Order: sequence, then structure tokens, then C-alpha cells
Amino acid sequence: MTEDNDDTIIVPQRPLELANAIVPSFDDVENTRIVPAGERPKVTAPPPPDEPEVVVPQFCVSIGAFSQPIPLDRPAYIGRRPSPPRISSGLAPRLVVVPSPLKEVSSTHLEVRQVGASVIVTDLKSTNGSIVHIPGSMPRKLRQGESLVVSTGTLVDIGDDNVIEILPMQRLG
Repeated sequence: MTEDNDDTIIVPQRPLELANAIVPSFDDVENTRIVPAGERPKVTAPPPPDEPEVVVPQFCVSIGAFSQPIPLDRPAYIGRRPSPPRISSGLAPRLVVVPSPLKEVSSTHLEVRQVGASVIVTDLKSTNGSIVHIPGSMPRKLRQGESLVVSTGTLVDIGDDNVIEILPMQRLG
């Protein structure tokens, strides 16, 4: 014997304001436009304009009095035997080897990076530290892992007579 309410679905009662709401009627016939079947005209996008090559001004660094400037188009890792980080985002760093007969310079000692119009030096947890000489300021020793925004003319002494100079921004390319 089956009950009469087996197929009954119980729903909550609608609120009074929804029951009395006026629903606008949309007449599909008046808003429909019939287009004959056929080939549609092909629309092609205009070719992209020739964009001039953007030359980004870059800072450079030099190590010692007679070295070639090293552009900061990507981060520079400076040390006795520098190695790239295990996890890297963006461009691979430029590895710059410096002599260190007394082993005062750590294997991967310092990172120098340009971010926009700023240069940031970061001590990469070196053993003997890095001394930063910002023009017009007292010399400052970076703690292990510490970063510092520096200006043009800053000198960073990493040991064994290796002094890194931040050179003015130049247009390279």
C-alpha cells in the first residue's frame, strides 16, 4: 500500500513581496533580428604598429680601478666562486668572480640589483660582512642577509681589496 504523498515536494512559502512582484515581460519576437544564412564578412585586425626598441637606463658597477663596468640589467652575484640561488625568479643572475687570496670574500658574498631607478645591495650571509660607504654618510657594516638601497657613488668593500662602486645610470643598448 503506497501513500498518496510519496510524490509530494514540500517547498517553503514564498515571501509576500516576491509573490506580488511585477515581472517585466520581454517580447522575444520584437527583439529578434533574422539574418540570412551565408558567409560573414571577414574582419581582420590591423597589424600592430612598429614599436621602437625601448632603451632602459641602467646602473653599472665596477670592481677595482681598472675593471670594465658591469651592467645591472640583471642581478649580479659577486664572490670568490659565486653560484646562483637554488630557487630563482626572473632572469638568472650574472656571476662575478673576484680574487680573494686571503679568503676574506665569501663564495657568494653580495648581490647587487637594480629595481626601477634604485640599486639594492644585499649581503648574502657572508662570513666577514660588507662595509657600505654611501656618499655623505658614515660607513656602515651590513648584517648577514641585510639589504640596503644605495646611491650613485656608493662604495661597497667586501674584503681582500675588492671595492664595488655604483656607477651613474647609463643608456645601454
